[in-house]
Amino acid sequence: MTSAVPQPRAAADADGTAVPPGPRRAGGRRSMAVALSGGVLGAALVLLAAGKTWRHGSAGMAGGGVAVHVSGGQVTAVPGALALVGLAALVAVFAVRGVARRIVAGLLALCGAGALIAALLATGDGSALDAAAAAASGLTRATATDTATTGWPAVSAVGGALLLLAGVVAVLRAAVWPGMSGRYERDTTATARPSTARSAPVGDHEERPEDLWKALDRGEDPTDAL
Repeated sequence: MTSAVPQPRAAADADGTAVPPGPRRAGGRRSMAVALSGGVLGAALVLLAAGKTWRHGSAGMAGGGVAVHVSGGQVTAVPGALALVGLAALVAVFAVRGVARRIVAGLLALCGAGALIAALLATGDGSALDAAAAAASGLTRATATDTATTGWPAVSAVGGALLLLAGVVAVLRAAVWPGMSGRYERDTTATARPSTARSAPVGDHEERPEDLWKALDRGEDPTDAL
């Protein structure tokens, strides 16, 4: 004897393969957690590294050398700016749907790739340190000597890679993620229905028979109001 209770239909994955709703939701939660944690951590690493010393050296002067150093923000402002845009894109992924969601996810991936490349290119860039040496020595053509690079450019590159990973995961899996707009609309509709149901009797008020009898007992003519 077959059951009369309808069974939930399996959802189709991106390649058309039928996937049960349970595993599909579980996979969506996992990918969402990977994108969120990777994006937030990656942006935090890039922004943290931007304020740390990337290169240091010394500027030659008549009385001896003066130590100079430059931060990541002085070497290049690109990774920090892209990290902020990436964070905004990560939030916006949950506020939009459909094609717009894929576009925003692609922007997140581009921000990560740009931050990664900018950090790698800036690793060997000594122009900012030379400018710091010239400012410290007062000589416009002075260059820094005994230069060295810290590990913070690599930290910034790792942060960019995490942002890129978050963007790629969002592009591939964001279609099965929940959206803030859909949840808000459902909550608003559910809240509005009881209010409508309660207000309906007020507008459709009709005089009841017992009200007519009470009016007659008071010596009033109920037909006067008609």
